[in-house]
Amino acid sequence: MKKEIKTTDAPAAPNISQATEIDGLVMTAGQIHCTPDGKLASGTMKEKTKQVLDNLKAVLAAAGLDFNDVLKVTVYVTSMSEYGDFNEVYATYFIAPFPAREVVCVKELPLGASVEVSMVAKK
Repeated sequence: MKKEIKTTDAPAAPNISQATEIDGLVMTAGQIHCTPDGKLASGTMKEKTKQVLDNLKAVLAAAGLDFNDVLKVTVYVTSMSEYGDFNEVYATYFIAPFPAREVVCVKELPLGASVEVSMVAKK
């Protein structure tokens, strides 16, 4: 049976689960650099990336998981010129072996965000 994962330590949106779990497989919704109260955080790409990953850390924790349980990461950025800054912060959240990952450059993201990340993890 599918289970919804919720936490007040990460932003939520109407009609979207922060994550869902089925048979120990947890899929997060994409998180942008909003604070838990739903306000878009500004700053450098490093600061935005930290906010996004902290949001995902909270969602994973609500499911009883952490970054060591992540199998796959999908990243959307609006500028590949900031990918190096993203990657620098990203590397501080994971230890080898790193999860599989793709980075996709898109024209725009919700609320004018510049980075969005979603994850798949397994208990």
